[in-house]
Amino acid sequence: MSETKKQAEVSEPWLWPDEVWWSRVDKVRAGRSLRPAKWKNGARMAVALSFDADHETFELRNGGISIGRMSQGQYGPRSGMPRILKLLEKYAVPASVFMPAVSAMINADEARAVVASGHELGMHSWIHEFNSRLDEATERDLALRAADVLERISGVRPVGMRTASWDFSPHTLKIAREMNLLYDSSLMADEEPYELLEDGEPTGIVEIPVEWIRDDAPYVAMDRMTGARPYSSPSMVLDIFQRELEVAYEEGGLFQLTLHPHHIGHRSRIFILEEIIRQAQAKGDVWFATHAELAAYCASEAGLKTLHQ
Repeated sequence: MSETKKQAEVSEPWLWPDEVWWSRVDKVRAGRSLRPAKWKNGARMAVALSFDADHETFELRNGGISIGRMSQGQYGPRSGMPRILKLLEKYAVPASVFMPAVSAMINADEARAVVASGHELGMHSWIHEFNSRLDEATERDLALRAADVLERISGVRPVGMRTASWDFSPHTLKIAREMNLLYDSSLMADEEPYELLEDGEPTGIVEIPVEWIRDDAPYVAMDRMTGARPYSSPSMVLDIFQRELEVAYEEGGLFQLTLHPHHIGHRSRIFILEEIIRQAQAKGDVWFATHAELAAYCASEAGLKTLHQ
């Protein structure tokens, strides 16, 4: 470790030498935009729906033993996901499902049903752990094992990942590159796809950006044991998503959405997903794609040589 970095370890951020904060800013950063000049089949807008199938791991990752919390997670594969898959089939819309390995082992039939229905199954950690709390060797081991588990259960090796809670450590991108992943979907530097940079250098990995604004959890998640009681009107959530959709269409860009089966899959919430699909399809010139399809198309249009090729 350099003397400068040693100094940074014991000083407040406002006392850091410039090279220290620059190194942190440049570790992982948005590179060139990969938004294509036109979407597939001449569509004006692309729509990428995704579902984070966390289920029981949201309690397990905290070392929890709450049967009530795990039953809430079990609602996802038992009731939420079947309702979602039925709706996606009704409108012939593809989606991406990001699943922790432990969740896939608990709910193997669900993982197989996702793939059998023509949807994508992507990585979402081992047990929904926070990457920034892990050393590099542990994070790497869990990522490699998670990919192996998803492949063994579903028969298809994942080509993309979404970190749990979108927690991206200084080592995450390095590990993704070693795994030759096509894309990541954990970061928030844009609404449009872009190439990830590591230490200022292009990586060949496509970022399909997310945002808490386009996520159901901040609006409806509930935990009576903490201060998380932000239940919002479903109509308010739909209104926010609709506004994101409309501007994405006006701009001819990407509309990406992150949902959770144990939230959106409830009887009083599923209409939000259906209305978004209906309104997007009503526009006519919209391309619905999995995150993998989207990443591959954007990379191809930009002439980007991805690690997955």
